[in-house]
Parts: sequence; C-alpha cells; structure tokens
Amino acid sequence: MGGGGGRGGRGGRARTQRKHFQQSRENLWKHPKPDPSSQNGQDNPTWTPFATQNPAFDVYYKEQRIVDSEEWEAFVEVLRTPLPASFRINSSSQFSADIRSQLENDFVHSLRAEVVEGAETEAIRPLLWYPENLAWHTNFSRMQLRKNQTLERFHEFLKLENEIGNITRQEAVSMVPPLFLDVHSNHFVLDMCAAPGSKTFQLLEIIHHSCKAGSLPDGMVMANDLDVQRCNLLIHQTKRMCTANLIVTNHEAQHFPGCRLNRNPVKMETEKRISQLLFDRVLCDVPCSGDGTLRKAPDLWRKWSTGMGHGLHSLQVLIAMRGVSLLKVGGRMVYSTCSMNPIENEAVVAEILRRCGGSVELVDVSHELPQLIRRPGLKRWKVHDKGMWLASYKDVPKCRRSIVHPSMFPSGRSVLDLVDSNDNVNVQNDDDNNTSVNGSSEDGAQAALAVENSLTHEITEEVSDFPLEHCMRIVPHDQNTGAFFIAVLQKVSPLPAIQEKPKKGIAKKHIKPANQDIEDKQVFQVDSLESTFDGVLGGVPEADVNENESNNLDSEVTTSVSHEENSQEAQEPRNAESIKKVTQGKRKLQIQGNWRGVDPVIFFKDELIINSIKAFYGIDEQFPFNGHLISRNNDPNHVKRIYYVSKSVKDALELNFSVGQQLKIASVGLKMFERQSSREGSSAPCSFRISSEGLPVILPYITKQILRASPVDFKHLLLNKAVRFSDFFYSEFGEKAANLEPGCCVVVLGKGNTSDLESFQVDESTIAIGCWRGRASLTVMVTAIDCQELLERLLIRLDPEHGPSVVVDKNSNDVGDEVEVLNGKNNHVEANRS
Repeated sequence: MGGGGGRGGRGGRARTQRKHFQQSRENLWKHPKPDPSSQNGQDNPTWTPFATQNPAFDVYYKEQRIVDSEEWEAFVEVLRTPLPASFRINSSSQFSADIRSQLENDFVHSLRAEVVEGAETEAIRPLLWYPENLAWHTNFSRMQLRKNQTLERFHEFLKLENEIGNITRQEAVSMVPPLFLDVHSNHFVLDMCAAPGSKTFQLLEIIHHSCKAGSLPDGMVMANDLDVQRCNLLIHQTKRMCTANLIVTNHEAQHFPGCRLNRNPVKMETEKRISQLLFDRVLCDVPCSGDGTLRKAPDLWRKWSTGMGHGLHSLQVLIAMRGVSLLKVGGRMVYSTCSMNPIENEAVVAEILRRCGGSVELVDVSHELPQLIRRPGLKRWKVHDKGMWLASYKDVPKCRRSIVHPSMFPSGRSVLDLVDSNDNVNVQNDDDNNTSVNGSSEDGAQAALAVENSLTHEITEEVSDFPLEHCMRIVPHDQNTGAFFIAVLQKVSPLPAIQEKPKKGIAKKHIKPANQDIEDKQVFQVDSLESTFDGVLGGVPEADVNENESNNLDSEVTTSVSHEENSQEAQEPRNAESIKKVTQGKRKLQIQGNWRGVDPVIFFKDELIINSIKAFYGIDEQFPFNGHLISRNNDPNHVKRIYYVSKSVKDALELNFSVGQQLKIASVGLKMFERQSSREGSSAPCSFRISSEGLPVILPYITKQILRASPVDFKHLLLNKAVRFSDFFYSEFGEKAANLEPGCCVVVLGKGNTSDLESFQVDESTIAIGCWRGRASLTVMVTAIDCQELLERLLIRLDPEHGPSVVVDKNSNDVGDEVEVLNGKNNHVEANRS
C-alpha cells in the first residue's frame, strides 16, 4: 500500500516518520499470546480491546468534509470493523480459467452456509468492477479464515494458489490504480515505490496477458523501492510471476536515475538502441500516513495525527515530480495513496499541475470502471496545525512557515510569491528568513506586510483553480473496502524550463530554453515548498548533462536534503572511487561504477557453455539467445545460474552500462538454466539443467530431451517423484525415457496413450515439468507444492464433472481407465505396475 514502510525518500521532516513506517504494524484485532515464561499469567493482564476512535481524527475529517455529515456514522462504523479478505487471479496463469471455474462452481456454493447474520448475503463474490471476474471479495477477515475450521479447505486453497502465484491476496482498493494506467503489452512501466509488490505483479500480469505461449511482451516493468528489505519482499512476490520482463531497482524514488546517453543526434538516429530511460506509464503510489488502512491496521487509531500527513507532503511532491519527468510525452501517470488526507492527495496533485505549467493534465476517468463507486476529489480544504485551522497561507504564523507550505493550500499561493510577481520588486531569502526587497531588508519587510494586509479582504476559505474533481477518493462504506485516493495524469508536452530564483547575493539570471532535442529541461525553483530543506542539489551525474546545457539541469534533478549530508543512514552504499564531489558541502552523487553490496549484472557470453546447452536440448535457432543471457557472478568459471531477459530489458541494461551503471539493480531476469551440482549431474553431457521458472518460455523451442507422457504416467511421476523406467503404466514411455541422454529432460502432459511428439504443439494449456534422466529412473525436478498443485489441476481437467476443459482424448479407449486411475479407483493397476 502507499503507506508501506520506508518507501520513497529519506529527507527532511519526512525522515522523522520513517521509524514509524518501518515498524511492522501490529494487528490489534488479534488477541496476543500469553507469555510462557510468566507464572499463572500474572505478568499478562487481561487483554481488552482498544478503543477504535480518535477525537482528533473525527474533528479533522469532519471539517475536511470528505463525506457528508449524515454519512459520518456509517463511515466510522465501517472503519471500526476488520477488513474482509480479497484476492486476485493471475490472468496470465495457464490455470486462471480453472481457478475461476472452481470459485464460481464450487466455493460460491459450499461457503454459502458460512454467511454471518447481518453481513453480506454471499460468502464470496467477484468484484464487479474488476475485468473478467478475476478479483474476488470474501465475507471473512484474514483472522476468520485462519481460525474457522469450516473454512479450512478454502483457506488452504488460498494459501496454495498464492504461494505458487496463481492468485495474489491483495486489498481490493489496492487493485484499482493499475487499472487506470491503461497499460499495453508494449509499454515501459515504472513502479516508483513498488514494495511489497502486489501492484507490480498486477502490472506484469497485464503486459503478459495477451502473449502466446513461449513469446514475451515487448514492454517491461521496472519496480523500484528505497528499502533493501522491502526490495527482497518485492522480489519474492514477483518471482512467482516467472517473468523475463522485470527489473527491480533500489533507489530513492525522488532521485531515480534518468539514464540518458550524451550522443550526437545524427548518430542516435542510425541506432535502434534506446538513448534515454523514459516510460510510457508511471505508477506513483507514494509513501503516506496510511489512514485508509485503519481496518487492516487498527493500531493507527491511537497513532494518528495531522502531523503525519504534513511531514510527508513535500516528499510526495518530489516523488511525483520525478515520476512526471521520467514520463514520455503522451504517457500516463497514476498518483495514489492509501490516505484520506487532502494534504497528501489533492494538495499534491494541485502542486504537480502548478509546477508543470500546462504540460501535464488531470484526466477525467469517471467513465472508466463504472461499477467502482468513487467520490470526486475536493476543491477546497483547510490545513490544521498546532490546534489551529488555517484557510490560507497568510494565516500561517511566521514561526510555522518552515513546516506549513503554500502548496498545502488549495491556491498554492504565498505572500512571497505575490511580492516576487511585482515587476518592480526583487525578492531574496537569506539564511535567517529575512526578506530583502531591492537590497533593503527593512523595505522588504514592509512590502511583505503590505501584501499580507492587502489579502485580508479575500475570502476565508480558498478554492483550487484546478479540476481536482477529476481525482477520485474511495471510502470504506461505499463497497466494504479500505480507503484510497487516485489521480490520473497525462503528459501532453515536455516540461517547461523554470526560471531559477536567485540565491543570496546573486543577481537573478534569465535562462534560455534548453536544447529541445532532449525533453523536460528544467531548473527546479527554490520555492517555499523546498525551503523545508537547507540546500538544493549541487550537481548532476555527468551522463545526465548535455554539453550545450551548462545553464540548464534536466528534470531528473530534484531538491536534495541537507540533513542527509551528516546522516550515514541516509546515504546510498557507494564505492569511494565512483563518487564525485561536485561542489564542496553539497550532496555526493553516485556517478559511475558498480554498486557496493549488490551482485553485478553481466551479459553471459561463454560460447562453450551456450553451444553445449543448445546442442543438448536441440534448441531451435529462432530462440533469441545472443545478448539475452545474464549472470550475477563476476567469475565466469563459477556461474551457477544463467538468467534470461526480454528484448526490452536487454535494451535497458545496455543503456545502463553505457551511462556508467546508474541503476542499482537488485533483481533482473528469469532464471533459465541452473548448474547441476550433484555427482550424477557432473557426468551428464550438459552440466546445466532447465529451471522450472524458465521452462514455459523455452519449451516451444526444445527438440531434444523431451517426452510426452500419458495422464496416468504423468500423475505417477508427480506422486512418486522418482519412477523406474520399467514401472511406468505404458512401457513405450519407459523405453523412450531410457533412450534419452543422461541429464535434464522435459516431460509434457499428453492425451491418452500418445507419446508421439511429431504433432505436438505448445499452447497456453500445455503442462510440462522438468525431470532428471538417471541411470535407471526419471526423477521430478519440481517442488512439492508445485507437484500438489499440478495433481489437483490434473484431476479437475480429467474429471468430466468439472466441465468441458478435459485434456484427455475422448476417442481413446484408455480414457476411462486413466480417469479411474487418476481418481484412485484403479489403485490395484498402479500397484501392479510399480
């Protein structure tokens, strides 16, 4: 969710919130276990439910009017109840239709008796606004699923399918932002604050959805997160997808590298490689206070304060602006949070529009997903600080103007902005926050006071000029969900160059527009938003500066936080040789070289190993090998795993090498081949076996070491894990297995007693597993949980009672026997065979 721990940046006052975000939120709906070390429970007082209320929360949101006053009781009543569990079927899974059928025809009916009185009439139901009935809502909380014995079969189903990757357990409102991105299979997509990875998984599903078996989409997803531990969680989540179209990076979102080559434009036209890392779609699900997750994390009731949102506002603006600068013209960005606070939502969106000066538009998506109930964004709100309600920035006491920024208000205007807009006045801010007008501190103070006095006649409550009603806010009592905020932005032209406000003692310079061949040249102003921080970025990586742009910085540059200079925690790990001190006292930047503590990314080009793999498995020449294999080991003689990447990821990696490895890559590629380290494996003609993850991609191109098994023998392998050649149900299959070369092989589920591969063609329904051909037996190289899943899917597909998706050739005389054997009705036959 947007309020995930430690995502985004580390700067300024936002860093004061990091500790809270990084702590795992205790689920206080759960009764704590007694301490076994205590005697008779004397050290454990009786647990009492905490109060699911906070007077400050009520006062704040009533005043902001996020719901009508007559709805307030219904709103908070739902907020005080546990969040129902929800999940999503992986649309790119070959079993997606089977799982959906099992839900519609089995669990919908079998769980009907478990409906709680006074709750919804259906125990589980599809979310009507999610396409193709792929997302489901349950009437049970996670606690009920774990504790209710009658729900055990359904709970086990959810756990198994989630672990394999066929479903993802995800909060319903968290599924919404990717749907509004309008992602296509050829898009380059950036997920800026991606952990824990459910939305990233969803984006990968979308780009893979229309791909045929063995083919890869032209697009890719780059998923980023600041926190290393959360990156590991992200990698674990997305590995279930088995995709070659993903790069996981570890950066501050507001400082995400731009990776642009500094080349002659004529030369770039003759090359097909990408010259700058820009994205068709950007998901900007920023770190937030997370009060939309109160139903899931009820401990937030006692922790909640308005300061949580205030402390993150500046960071959210910086991350969003970085996302816009990385977006292609014509591209779409979704800004989202799991907060209800307008300071983190509408105020941020308004500031993005204000800074972009017409180059970014707020998209009206009210006609999309019509069955999703949402509220329009607010055009008016107030700021609450230190017990005071502030309707305009002019109401902010001077001592609080480093905390409360003009961008938090609907108009975004400040007194200093108005003074600066006067043609006859030149405003400068010194380190003591004294205002200088035409060089005179006293005159400046008088001018600022005059402007403040002139504003007293304005209306008390400001209204935003932007069409913020195009934003959407999802509230819990509309569809029994959590709360969420979503805004869809489209980039219609390059970002404008912004005139830099002068620093102390420096005359204001008029900067000409940058080279228009490179988009989004922008000098970030030192405005009152960024005055939260003590300095601005003193330099940019060499690769990101054009020779003709000495007076212009790319929009990649964002404000830096001076607090980071003395904070070891805030600095990225970096090699001393790869650091360039651009300006004394300014922030050090990673410029070139490898990242410390991260495995390198190396294109694997060992022709001897590659040719042995091609020859052993008879891999068709149409399969693109050159430049698509990578390793994460500097020593080519000790490579244990070889990964495969799509063309889009290959292009991004080549660009990253060209610009000095600016991307800190935590994970990339699909594990395709793995060195067989066992004694038996060392004697095989090919020392690398095909990984289960990579098998679906390479399967259509394998011509050797491949067998087609009947359903009975396929099940026999899954059940027993290792089967002697003589013990297979069909002797012909055992003989063909014995004639294979020793080493890794592939067994494909066939129809009936058919082992001929001449007419075999791989499609989306093809089921195959990797095996090891030993001296006298075949051994399955599939995890126990994958074996369990395949067995269940095999039984469903072969049982006529489960519908038309029967794999068995019904013209075969062996069909009846095979179905009986698979259902355990002919165990004596199997026993005789084994």
